Amino acid sequence: MEHTPGGARAYAAVDLGATSGRVMVGRVERDRVTLAEVARFANSPVATIDGLHWDVLGLYRSMLDGLAAAHREHGLASIGIDSWAVDYALMRDGRMLATPYSYRDPRTSAAVEAVTAIVPPAELYAANGLQHLPFTTLFQLAADRASGLLELADGILLLPDLLAYWLTGVAVAERSNASTTGLLGVHDREWDAALAERVDVPVHLLPPLVDAGTALGPLHAVAADEMGIAPPDGPVVTAVGSHDTASAVVAVPATEPGFGYVSCGTWSLVGVELEHPVLSEESRLAGFTNEAGVDGRVRYLHNVMGLWLLSESVRTWERAGERVDLDALLAAAARVEGPVSRFDADDEVFLPPGDMPARIARWLRERDLPVPETRAALVRSILESLAHAYARTLRAAERLSGERVRVVHIVGGGSRNELLCRLTAEATGLPVVAGPVEATALGNVLVQARAHGDVGGDLETLRALVARSTPVRTYPAAAPAL
Repeated sequence: MEHTPGGARAYAAVDLGATSGRVMVGRVERDRVTLAEVARFANSPVATIDGLHWDVLGLYRSMLDGLAAAHREHGLASIGIDSWAVDYALMRDGRMLATPYSYRDPRTSAAVEAVTAIVPPAELYAANGLQHLPFTTLFQLAADRASGLLELADGILLLPDLLAYWLTGVAVAERSNASTTGLLGVHDREWDAALAERVDVPVHLLPPLVDAGTALGPLHAVAADEMGIAPPDGPVVTAVGSHDTASAVVAVPATEPGFGYVSCGTWSLVGVELEHPVLSEESRLAGFTNEAGVDGRVRYLHNVMGLWLLSESVRTWERAGERVDLDALLAAAARVEGPVSRFDADDEVFLPPGDMPARIARWLRERDLPVPETRAALVRSILESLAHAYARTLRAAERLSGERVRVVHIVGGGSRNELLCRLTAEATGLPVVAGPVEATALGNVLVQARAHGDVGGDLETLRALVARSTPVRTYPAAAPAL
């Protein structure tokens, strides 16, 4: 979408993904939402001798530069920040104690065992409703406790809340991201003090909770100075669905009920939207999570490894000094004839960074399955494996929730991958609607615009606005592949 000049107020969406970040500016005018990109920057974790960390100061610097440009060009009314989930900074006296770890760091292995020895998995699920993931904040905090780091802290801030704190001086936790920590009650969406006490996480470390749409305050003088803004003239910072998937689901352009979604990027978050959580034992064993959405909705979903499988394969080839033309590779993958082996895209063996093609080949050999002989065939294998994981997940979501899925919306970067969208339509036997690519930024902007009175209504109203404003491509339903 192109930016449309006019009098409507400008809202900056800071959208941080696990491989890149961007600053987008959106406006709501003439019953449409428009969006323009101002800045895009890389986000790469850094491996040191003590583990894998996020370059959070570099991200903040890039964010400030992008916001300064956005304010110069558009005159911002508000800023909203979203990012990936679970990772955090330990704080003391308002200062960050250490560089945050990446969720892909393997330090939580012993912590998972320690926590589940105290609170069995079924009890944890009843309390927080979360899919078991070894990097959930709860397990990371247990690892910090074991290392002695936690006792040095007087607070924690999830990453989007840390950046908002540096902008405003206001330390809070927005509920959608807080729901991914494992410490938020699945029913009341408040911090579970009893659970925190059982796993030896002092509840005073957990910041006050706010909902998406809460105005956090004006820019702190230090942040305003870094951005070259005179404080009285600067924007306010507004809490949005700070878990990027929560913002993305706001902008699913669904005009009818009965939709499933795939928020497709580094991870693929696959599920349905519900009014109430599903906490059955079958749901737990199937790996479904009940995360908080905007307006009290439940994001009932399963985390699938996502396009990480493809991007890490490309990185492996490029590290070997080879140039990879991804568009040409995807075109070649579409021309691959005959069956290719599929693998379990949920297997935790694919979680860490490293030689992804070798890891996939090893997985297949261990099960006596043919290994793709060309890069194009390997890419086809990755995308078919993802498409079948999406289909499997959506069928399970229907069965467990009772919510019938009639159409699949793929939003995010993966919506541009024509082969993946087509394979998903084949695997699910359902029509696939692809787009918008920048769903997360759109959802971020719309929550801000609604909080400041530029648009009204419920999520369905916001989604109808997205549907009127953004081009999408529909892939017709096909017979489900075996």
